[in-house]
Amino acid sequence: GEQESTEYYHKRPRDSQIAAHISTPQSGVVASRDELEQRFAALNNRLQNTSLIPKPTFWGGYCLKPDYFEFWQGRPNRLHDRLRYVKGEHKHSWHIERLMP
Repeated sequence: GEQESTEYYHKRPRDSQIAAHISTPQSGVVASRDELEQRFAALNNRLQNTSLIPKPTFWGGYCLKPDYFEFWQGRPNRLHDRLRYVKGEHKHSWHIERLMP
C-alpha cells in the first residue's frame, strides 16, 4: 500500500530519490544528457538542507511475492528449454524443474 511504498522510497539512496523527481514522465524524451544532469544538480541544490525528501505522488510500484518463476528459451528445433523455479519450504530455497517443451 501507500505506507509501504513511502517507507521503501525513503530507504533508497538520496540520489535515487532525487532522480525519481526529475525523471518525469518516465520514458519521456529529454533533449540531452546535459539537461538531465542540470535538472538533477538544480534539485539536489534546492534540497541540500532537506533531510527527508518527500515521495513524489506519481512514484510507486508493486511488491511481488512469487511462488514460482518459469524461464523459456526457444530453440530452432522446437525442443525449447523450459525451467521452472519453485519456492521451497525454507525462506530462500528454490527447486528447479525442467519442463517438457
